[in-house]
Amino acid sequence: MWKICALFLIAVMLVGILSPWLVPHPPDQMDVLLKFQKPSWEYPLGTDHLGRCVFSRLLSAIRYSFGGALLVLVLTVSIGIIVGSFTALKGGWFDAIFMRICDILLAFPTLVLAFVLLGMFGSGFSNLILALVLSMWVYYARIIRSMVLSLREKPFMKAAIVSGTRQWGLIFKHMVPNMMLPLLVLSTLEFGGIMLEITGFSFLGLGVQAPTAEWGMMINDGKSYIRQHPELMIYPGIAIMLIVIACNLLGESMRSLYEPGREVSYETKSNGSLYDKYFRRSRNRDSEDSPC
Repeated sequence: MWKICALFLIAVMLVGILSPWLVPHPPDQMDVLLKFQKPSWEYPLGTDHLGRCVFSRLLSAIRYSFGGALLVLVLTVSIGIIVGSFTALKGGWFDAIFMRICDILLAFPTLVLAFVLLGMFGSGFSNLILALVLSMWVYYARIIRSMVLSLREKPFMKAAIVSGTRQWGLIFKHMVPNMMLPLLVLSTLEFGGIMLEITGFSFLGLGVQAPTAEWGMMINDGKSYIRQHPELMIYPGIAIMLIVIACNLLGESMRSLYEPGREVSYETKSNGSLYDKYFRRSRNRDSEDSPC
């Protein structure tokens, strides 16, 4: 199942990248004389109230709905890795101040904080991305800080510290590889929620602005014609639903596949995966330390 979901998400990403060359019509081309056309060879999903090709807009919207969520995820995880790892390794008063800042920011729900930031920055796609990153990075930073505090006590980390490895070397050479798969599972589970937030803000008029094609904006444009032409809302709604379901299924499959407390049932190469070797090494150390 996880392979099907992964292939589907990769295919969606490739379609979004190649959408300028795949769309049969410019997504913003209007012709009111062709409004509400039924599906045909020329217009595979018909046209909207302004005569724009729905299929072309659906493909072009991937770059903003899917690509925007991917951009937010990459930025928040990157900031979380840098800030969380550095504060955990630094410790002392610096770490204490960081934890108090996290407590203050975590007191506000993500959507409320994003609304406040959008009120300060103004509507628009770039401002929406900035608002979501600023409101979400603290969650990843705190989780990564906990991971680093746990890894810091491992023998390989103590050996690296004793050998004189600098902090940035500890983070990117030793910490990040051992956190990559847990972060990948977490990011996959969070991706669908981020995309829902982007499409939701665009639906409210705070994200992508007309006439740019975006799934939330397309649902907003079609809500006035929900009785006569419900397909204008159904098409982008189905696209959002499929991607969110695929992300959730992929994340759950990866979490069960790489769960530390169970044996890995898939075949690996001779060297094995980093995650598998790490937990096998941890289990061996626990068995050696046990008095039984």
